[in-house]
Amino acid sequence: MAQYYSRRNLNFLLYEVFNATELTHYPYYSAHDRETFDMTIDAVTQIGDNIMFPHFRDLDRNQPELKNGKVTVHPKVGEYLKAMGDAGLIGTGFSFEDGGQQLPEIVNSILGFILMAANNGMMYTGLTSGAARLIASFASEELKQTYVEKMLGGKWQGTMALTEPQAGSSLSDITTSATPQADGSYQIKGQKVFISAGDHDQCENIIHLMLARIDGAPKGTKGISLFVVPKYRLDGTENDVTSTGIYHKLGQRGVPAMHLTMGDRDDCHGWLVGEPHRGLNYMFQMMNEARIGVGMTGVAIASAAYCASLQYAKERPQSRRLNQKSALDSPQIPIIQHPDVKRMLLLQKAIVEGSLSLLMETARCADIAHASEDPEEKEKYHLMLELLTPVAKTYPTEMGLVAVSNGLQVLGGYGFTEDFPLEQLYRDIRITPIYEGTTGIQSQDLLGRKMTMKGGKPAQYLFGEVAKTIAEAETYDNLKPYAQKLKAELGRLQEVTMALMPYAMQGDIERFLMDATLYMEMFGISTVAWQWLKQAVVAQRTIVTQNPDGEELAFYEGKIHTMKFFFHYEVPKTLGLAVRLKDNEILTIATEKEVVL
Repeated sequence: MAQYYSRRNLNFLLYEVFNATELTHYPYYSAHDRETFDMTIDAVTQIGDNIMFPHFRDLDRNQPELKNGKVTVHPKVGEYLKAMGDAGLIGTGFSFEDGGQQLPEIVNSILGFILMAANNGMMYTGLTSGAARLIASFASEELKQTYVEKMLGGKWQGTMALTEPQAGSSLSDITTSATPQADGSYQIKGQKVFISAGDHDQCENIIHLMLARIDGAPKGTKGISLFVVPKYRLDGTENDVTSTGIYHKLGQRGVPAMHLTMGDRDDCHGWLVGEPHRGLNYMFQMMNEARIGVGMTGVAIASAAYCASLQYAKERPQSRRLNQKSALDSPQIPIIQHPDVKRMLLLQKAIVEGSLSLLMETARCADIAHASEDPEEKEKYHLMLELLTPVAKTYPTEMGLVAVSNGLQVLGGYGFTEDFPLEQLYRDIRITPIYEGTTGIQSQDLLGRKMTMKGGKPAQYLFGEVAKTIAEAETYDNLKPYAQKLKAELGRLQEVTMALMPYAMQGDIERFLMDATLYMEMFGISTVAWQWLKQAVVAQRTIVTQNPDGEELAFYEGKIHTMKFFFHYEVPKTLGLAVRLKDNEILTIATEKEVVL
C-alpha cells in the first residue's frame, strides 16, 4: 500500500546515494546488513499501512479531551504503541546494551519518516525514544533500570518538559523549582506548557524529562538541572503532576499538548539526572535529536501531500493543452499535462526528495561521528553534524510548508475541503517551523554559532564535501553546467558570510544576526542544491554504466530532470537574498525613534 512515500526513492537514497551498508564496516554497526535494514523498514511500513494511515482523519476529528483531570486520546494510539513496543521499534537506534537494535541513524531516521508520513497525528514514540535515550545516556544505573525498558516497550510514554508560560523559548528564564528531600528525591514546583503527549490514557505511565532549578542555583542556563518526573511513582501512587489544560491546535490534533502544574499539593517528586546544573547540556542531546526529527516530520508530511496531489493530477481531467484550447470537441486532458500544474508537482518533488537527502546526509554524519575510531574522521563528521542540524530542521519544515501549499493548490477548490487530505496536512505541517526552536532561533544558531565554531572548521569540512560532488559532476557533460552553477553558489555564500563576519568581530551581534533567517534560506537552498547534484551524479553514472531501461531508466532520468528544475527555479532565489544580506540599510533593529507598526 504505502500511498504516502516512495519506497523506490528511499532505496535510491539509502543504498545508491549514501551506501548505508558501508556503515556496517564499523564494528558498532557490524551486526547489520541490507537484509536487516529492509526487514525493519518493512515492519514499520506494515504498521503505517495497517494501523496509522487508515486512521489519519479519525485522529484529527476526534481530538484529545481533558475531563475530570483525565486525558483521553484516540484508542488507535494504544494499538500503535503496543505494536511498536512489541516489535522493538521504539529503541531501534539504542545500543544492544540499552535494549535497542543498534541500527545506524540513517536507517533509524527513515523509520520516523515512514511513520510520520503515514499519520503524523501519532507523534508519540519519537518523544519516548528521545526521553529514554536521555536517561540511558546520563542517569544513574538505578534510574536506567527503572525506566528505559518500559519506555522502549511502549508501556510508558516519555516527554520533554521545557517550556513555561513566562519563558517561552528563553529557557534561561524558567522558574520551576526543585527542593532536595531527605530520600534523595527533589520536590518539584512550577508549570510547563505545550508538552506534547504530556498526558493520555493509552499507556500505563507518563515519564517527564523536566528542566527545573535546584534551590539556590545560579541564574540563567547555568543553573538548570534535569529531572525524571513520572506521573505515577513506583509504588503506584499519583505524583503531584496535574493536567491543568489542553491546547486545541490548528493541526497535529491527535497529540495532546498539555499545560501541566507540578506541586499543587507539595507532593511532586522528581529524581535528578546526572549532575546538578548541567540539565540544559543534557537536554541538548534530546533537543538536537528532536530538531532532526521535526525536520523529518516536515518532509514526511510533505511526502504524503505530494503523493496525494500527484495521484489527483494524474486522474483529474480538465480543459485542454494551452495550444489546443479551441478544440472543444477533443477530450479533456489530465491536469498533470498543464505546465503550471507540472511546475507545482516538480517543486514538491524537488523539496521532498531534496530535503530527505539532506536529512539522510545529516544522519550519516551522526553515524560516522558515533562509530568511527579515527579521531580526525570523528571530529570531521561531528562538526558537520553540528553545522547541518539547524539546516536539517529548518529547510524541510519551511519548504515542506511551501510544498504542501502547492499540493493543495494542485487540487484547486477540492484541496480546501475535508474530502481530500491536503487541508489537514497543510494544518499539520504548520507547527513544524515552530517546534524545537523556531526558524529564527535555528538561523541565529547557524550563523551565530555554527559558522564561527572552531575557527570555521565545520564550514570548511562541509564545503570540502560539496567540492567533491562538483568534481564528480564535472566528469559528465550534461551535469557540468550544474556543477559550475553550484560552484558559483558556494562562492556567493562564502562572499556573503565574509561580508557579515566583521559585525561579529566588532561585537555588534544584533547587526550580525539581523537577517540570519535570510542567511538560513540562502544556505538551505545551496545545501539542497548540493544534494540534488549528488543524486544526479549517481543517476547519470547508473545510466552510463548499467544501461537501465523501462521504469528504471525513467526513474533515473526523472532524478536528473528534477535536479535541473531545482537549479533553474529555486537556486536563482539566492541572488536576491545575497543582495539583501550585503545591504547596509538597517530597517529592523530597534532605535530611539521607533517605526509605528
